[in-house]
Amino acid sequence: MEVSVGGAVEQPGNAEKEKKSGWRNSRPVVTDKCTGCSFCVVYCPEGGMSVEGKKAVINYNYCKGCMICMQVCPLKAIASEKEK
Repeated sequence: MEVSVGGAVEQPGNAEKEKKSGWRNSRPVVTDKCTGCSFCVVYCPEGGMSVEGKKAVINYNYCKGCMICMQVCPLKAIASEKEK
């Protein structure tokens, strides 16, 4: 899946009002390669990511598993894990 540069999300979806975790088949996992560049935060359509310190953090209550964060990460620092 290709994500264009123009695809940045200016206003997240309604995740803050409705938890999305039940929708996932896979979940993104931030690895030690992460430098906290915030690309994933900007592109997350539900606003389910943030940067704390120098590493991205995923709020799994609001992550719907679209994996856009994994696609846009320039360091490939986000991996996919099958949902438990």
